Amino acid sequence: MESGANITFWIAFSAGILSFFSPCVLPLIPSYLTYITGISFGQLKDAHPSTKVRLAVVFHSLVFIAGFSLVFVTLGGLAGWASHNFQSHLREGLGIIQKVGGVLIFLFGVHMSGLFHFGILLGEKRVQLQSKPSGFLGTLLVGIAFAAGWTPCIGPILGAILALAASTTGGVGNGIYLLSAYSAGLGIPFLVSGLLFHGFLSFFNRFKKHIRIMEIVTGVLLMLVGIMLFFNLFTHLTGYLYRWLPVLG
Repeated sequence: MESGANITFWIAFSAGILSFFSPCVLPLIPSYLTYITGISFGQLKDAHPSTKVRLAVVFHSLVFIAGFSLVFVTLGGLAGWASHNFQSHLREGLGIIQKVGGVLIFLFGVHMSGLFHFGILLGEKRVQLQSKPSGFLGTLLVGIAFAAGWTPCIGPILGAILALAASTTGGVGNGIYLLSAYSAGLGIPFLVSGLLFHGFLSFFNRFKKHIRIMEIVTGVLLMLVGIMLFFNLFTHLTGYLYRWLPVLG
């Protein structure tokens, strides 16, 4: 159980990182940083920002991350709670729940890769704050609004992790665990980008032409996870990894 949880943890964490590199998040990083910190773009892109600027970026970024993590982790807990309660009334349906989750994750991958687009995932659902309330409370609200605004890019990845949380055993705790991992995967690159903003701009200018490739890779990975969940291959994969990498145990 613990080894299987480790695998799903890294799947969720990697999904968060992939969400960060999606075309509806990565290009907006400079805008979000200037918006939540109140620091000008010119100050942020300075190769050697002042201590005051660095501290503002760190604290506001952490509060922003806490805002969207609050929403994602709550959704994860709800997915785990719903799954646990449904399974407790229909234990024999556990296999069906798992297969349905696998199909959903596979379809999210198909949408993400561009093989076929599902209309329900295309509409943009951003919640926008016209003017940011001052202070850290305002930054927290922006983080919550960011999480509530599922775009066509981040929605399939987040939906896949929620489906994974609802399709595996563990209840509320497992849902919180997986969505905490997802939030960390999305939040850590955001924090690093703020602290190393000058380098981030150089990286983004080189990377932006590969964003579509990243989408395709993400879609393929989601399809593989869906197949693994549908055919209950996580247990077999865990045994294989621990046989060849006993140090993980």
